[in-house]
Amino acid sequence: MVLMAPVTTPYFIFKSRKTKGMILFVVFLVTFTMVSIAEFYIYSNMKEKFKYDDLPPVTRQIMETIDSLKVTNSELDHGLAGLEKLSKVDSRIKELKHTIEFVENLRTILSKNQLAINQLAKLILNNKSYLAKQDLDWVYGIEEFYTNRNVTLHINSLETYLKDFQALLQYVVINFYFITEHKTQEHLKNYDEYYLRYRRALSTHNKFNVQRLEFQNDLLLKHPDLQPYLPGDRQTETLRLWE
Repeated sequence: MVLMAPVTTPYFIFKSRKTKGMILFVVFLVTFTMVSIAEFYIYSNMKEKFKYDDLPPVTRQIMETIDSLKVTNSELDHGLAGLEKLSKVDSRIKELKHTIEFVENLRTILSKNQLAINQLAKLILNNKSYLAKQDLDWVYGIEEFYTNRNVTLHINSLETYLKDFQALLQYVVINFYFITEHKTQEHLKNYDEYYLRYRRALSTHNKFNVQRLEFQNDLLLKHPDLQPYLPGDRQTETLRLWE
């Protein structure tokens, strides 16, 4: 229908009266445009979905894992940027619960990111001779980055920071009245302990983040082509303290 419409429709339009013909022309133009966009969208999605189908199984698995790594890195970038906007969240139940859900989602993304890293390292370890034959030595640069001690410390510290931040927020929500209104000494003391743990986790993460960034910049000087596979700009900034 999409292919035949441009040929047949003008004939019926110009055989009609002027007003009726214009209406038919507009209907045709809108319909044809919408169908064309839909076809292009479907084609693009199918092309993206099956873009590695012609590759050998091992190569396809490696490329899909790298794509997963890129996606989760991008999601972490956006998530950490969003977390900064919530760092000054009002001490109200609704806002606190929203922040807890946001942090929980970030922890899920970080877990997926770590899963992709571990899967890629395992694939490279098990297929070293294959990678050399298939001219895929460039993936070693990605592995070199994510298995480096500075990077693993950074990832672990981010995980600890998110866990302790979530624990702090959950404690505040559960004991909101005793902390903000009644101000009981027991609950305030427990709050201080949660808060100090959170502050230590934040300080540790920012310290490891600096070390990771220095290593990342040095690696990119040698291998600038690795940039798309490494953490983005947002993950290079210092996280702020929630007050």
